[in-house]
Amino acid sequence: MPFKPVPRLRGFDYCGPHRYFVTFCTHARQPYFQSGDAVSLIAAQLLRTATDHAFAVIAYCYMPDHLHLLVEGCAVDATLAQFVRSFKQRSAFHWKQRAGGTLWQRSYYDHVLRDDESTRDVARYILENPLRAGLAARVEDYPYLGSMTMSIGDLLLSVSDDR
Repeated sequence: MPFKPVPRLRGFDYCGPHRYFVTFCTHARQPYFQSGDAVSLIAAQLLRTATDHAFAVIAYCYMPDHLHLLVEGCAVDATLAQFVRSFKQRSAFHWKQRAGGTLWQRSYYDHVLRDDESTRDVARYILENPLRAGLAARVEDYPYLGSMTMSIGDLLLSVSDDR
């Protein structure tokens, strides 16, 4: 089956201080992210790439066969395509070295958050993904989620309905 590109927003350059909800799926939807070792390997490359490309990782959740991110460009030249390309390349290289095989499906899904869309609501959606999938009874019980900009406790407080 030929590769069908995922449409991006027409007329939007994906550069600068914007927020994005991004999803990467594993190759053939394989459940690679079921161990702390696998998640740690990829998370290290995510942190390195976010730092190198001036992106803040506000929230993340490693599901068995995909990864959800809420990221924000922190500089006028922070470009989503460059961040994604670098992250996928680095993580795939390290994955192949450690586990063998292909890590990611081609392309990725993105949603540019508009001004009227709440960062908090998107973060909550990401963090509650394991609950909807039946992988945990409470958000705080799922081990493969968090933030690279705040502690897990602060993140959970920030998305709580009790605020």
